[in-house]
Amino acid sequence: MSKMPSTSRHFIGRERERQLLLDLTQKKSASFVVIQGRRRIGKSRLVEEVAKQFPRFYTFSGLPPDHPTTKKEQLDEFSRQIARQFHTAQAQYNDWGDALWAVAERVQAGRTLLFFDEISWMGSEDPTFLGKIKNFWDIYLQKNPQLLFVVCGSASAWIEENILANTGFVGRISLVLTMEELPLSDCNKFWPSKISAYEKLKILAITGGIPKYLEEIYPQKSAEDNIKRLCFSDGGFLVEEFDHIFSGIFLRSSSLYKQILRSLKNKPCTQEEISQTLGGETKLGRLSEYLWELELAGFIAKDHMWNFKSGQDTRQRRYRLSDNYIRFYLKYIEKNRSKIERNAFAFKSLTSLPEWNAIMGLQCENLVLHNREQVRKLLGIAPEDVICENPFYQKPTKRIPGCQIDYLIQTKFGTLYVCEIKFSKSPIGSTISQEMEQKLRVLTVPRGFSLRPVLLHVNGVTEEVVDADYFAAIIDLGQLLK
Repeated sequence: MSKMPSTSRHFIGRERERQLLLDLTQKKSASFVVIQGRRRIGKSRLVEEVAKQFPRFYTFSGLPPDHPTTKKEQLDEFSRQIARQFHTAQAQYNDWGDALWAVAERVQAGRTLLFFDEISWMGSEDPTFLGKIKNFWDIYLQKNPQLLFVVCGSASAWIEENILANTGFVGRISLVLTMEELPLSDCNKFWPSKISAYEKLKILAITGGIPKYLEEIYPQKSAEDNIKRLCFSDGGFLVEEFDHIFSGIFLRSSSLYKQILRSLKNKPCTQEEISQTLGGETKLGRLSEYLWELELAGFIAKDHMWNFKSGQDTRQRRYRLSDNYIRFYLKYIEKNRSKIERNAFAFKSLTSLPEWNAIMGLQCENLVLHNREQVRKLLGIAPEDVICENPFYQKPTKRIPGCQIDYLIQTKFGTLYVCEIKFSKSPIGSTISQEMEQKLRVLTVPRGFSLRPVLLHVNGVTEEVVDADYFAAIIDLGQLLK
């Protein structure tokens, strides 16, 4: 029996995902589970946590594609892992069918969790690998009614195309988990309660809800100290992370993916605008595939525009860089990386970084959009009452000015909640009402609709803003941490 990996890290969050996995043990048949999500999102840690409920836990992983690997190298590594996991002499396998059988014969009975981590690496050089995984499940694994077989990977597009959309696996998969960023209420648990919401949100604006990044924080240190150490010091965890998270997760070379991300670092764009930024050399059909893969990887989001009257999506789409770390890297680390690696970058303060307030606004928008369920709760909006919700962009015409809304919620009662998101070191002043009124004035809304302006802020509002009673709701983002 394999021993559980030793870890001193306290496992935070993922109650829903853990319960979904443990519920499968109530079945009287084996379960095949697929877990996907961005690298560092905590897929392996989740499985390790669930494995504490299993007397037998065996974990295998492919070799990372830091350099081109061969089928033989992957099989040799798998053979070494078999020997370690089952405490047996190492054998040599020339075929995945034989190697998988060596695992199967040892998991035929008993409550067992079998985990294949980064499965896309494992069989990357063998076109017959997936067929043999199917046979592995059909012939051997499903005969053990107490077995939970979990495969996971960061290469979400590979998993989508080769497993989830593969007819060979139809009807065999019991559960698909796509892991997202931790909600802010779980992120909050990485700090002691005495740390201010403003201090936490400064860091979260850079890390997002990525568990591994939050584990690298020194909670007793200031946000400035943590960010300087992680982002602007030679050897800092987030200095080289951009290169690491791209290794082996896409179906093609990563250079064009990185160019697409760079085109989105300052603002959301349509597919046509992205193509123009790339020089128009990439055909829109091919570009669509790259955007789809980036979306599956969790790095970008596709925001749909919609018609207020019908509630139906329009053809207009805008792509948004939804990963806070990636935007921060592209804006501030990448261009200073050579200085950082020489310890020659003069980091004074976050606010001294160029375009800091504008970028923090975008980062804060992402935090809100990743936690929109909690925002709706604070506004008293039931999920079933929402027709559409997203950042909203009104395209300018000869008659209608353009308008951009940070977050817009349309309910079935004909109400539009128009949300403005502000990140500021000082309390928001009375001019915010004028800014919002200007947006509402140009927003084209059908008759019979009600507009409810909402302000979400980080560091307070002045008494004038409260006394004006202009906003239907004023939400301190610190409330999302609770």
